[in-house]
Amino acid sequence: MQRRGLVAGPDFEYFQRRFFTPAEVAEHNQPEDLWVSYLGYVYDLTPLAQEYKGNLLLKPIVEVAGQDISHWFDPKTRDIRKHIDPLTGCLRYRTPRGRFVHVPPQLPRSDWANDFGTAWWQGSTYEVGRLSAKTRNIRIINTLTSQEHTLEVGALESMWEILHRYLPFNAHAASYTWKYEGKNLNMNYTLEENGIRDEEEEFDYLNMDGSFHTPGILLYFNDDLTEL
Repeated sequence: MQRRGLVAGPDFEYFQRRFFTPAEVAEHNQPEDLWVSYLGYVYDLTPLAQEYKGNLLLKPIVEVAGQDISHWFDPKTRDIRKHIDPLTGCLRYRTPRGRFVHVPPQLPRSDWANDFGTAWWQGSTYEVGRLSAKTRNIRIINTLTSQEHTLEVGALESMWEILHRYLPFNAHAASYTWKYEGKNLNMNYTLEENGIRDEEEEFDYLNMDGSFHTPGILLYFNDDLTEL
């Protein structure tokens, strides 16, 4: 555990997020910044897009930039779904949007090179984290400045990860004591583990708008001007 001033916690210079929300993935929807998610994980395919820039085989991937493409895959094998080709009678990848990068052609071709190594969807070369299957909103209130921000976070994120999300709004976020209902939060725990329940299902059952009751975390400034 690193220490910064009076505050103990991870070294955010090397901190890596574990979870990303679908909304965050959707922001990366251009060829020069191309993310996709599938089977619960998030992948940054920007290097692949740069490598095959101008290649028609990149088109089906660019078309789904920022989206979840789990339906492309067999969840048991984690490989692209396959079908029997009506032309050749052979088992081949199913690509309704058209053949894309690293998928072999339907018939033998002299211009097909399979020396690229591992296909982009195999292995963890492009993996950047996990996709948050469940998200929730949380209010973070700075008691020193009275500023309030609402963040969408993953249900399984630790408080340190939520603090990392909050840094753009307050570079000194780790110099505050984080509390909920008067109790100090364990920054290694999730919201739920800290007793901050997700009551969305209860509000839905009561046919009430849960956005009117978003839990609020209070930040109390410590005598430390650490900047991350």
